[in-house]
Amino acid sequence: MTQWRPEGSQEWVSSTTSCTGDSPAPPSAPAGIEVVQVPPVPSMQQIQEAFVSLPFCLPKPSMQPVGGRTLVNLPTFYEATWPDDGDCLAPGETSEAMQLLSWSIEFRAAERSYWYDFGDGENSGWTKSAGGIYPDGDIRHTYSDVGKVRVHIDATLTGSYRVDGGEWQDIDTVADLQDEPEVPYEVVEAKNRLVS
Repeated sequence: MTQWRPEGSQEWVSSTTSCTGDSPAPPSAPAGIEVVQVPPVPSMQQIQEAFVSLPFCLPKPSMQPVGGRTLVNLPTFYEATWPDDGDCLAPGETSEAMQLLSWSIEFRAAERSYWYDFGDGENSGWTKSAGGIYPDGDIRHTYSDVGKVRVHIDATLTGSYRVDGGEWQDIDTVADLQDEPEVPYEVVEAKNRLVS
């Protein structure tokens, strides 16, 4: 599509060309008229593909009791923690502007869901909770056997985008993060003994 604006006018005049060759070529702009080629607009699919390819941070599980160990039959509390190193994009952060075709696009990441793998064959299932610390954290698990486990969190993100500094709009897609780190954790048994 080509647009032009008559000199001294605020109104744009448009013409389109068919790719089949059946339509005549658009008329030439009269002398003294400014001709402007409309820049291509990125599709929603292109915007979504750019979002999922961003360098997202990976969440790491934090557990209580702290110190890398917990007790058998004692509730353990879990929380998703995100790095704050500036090299990756965490929930709540905004990306640097990137060029997509001729447009400047920014993205803002947001939490969508978590899956806590407790390392003993049990998991939380998908939840929207980032967990929390004792006593209010709502992601909890009680180990029934002693041993060493590796805990990790699968996470998905969503977010929003804006074009050329305009209004934020829902991205309507999901970034499924991969290779989230595992954290070693030990489950031990408390032993009582009498001392004199």
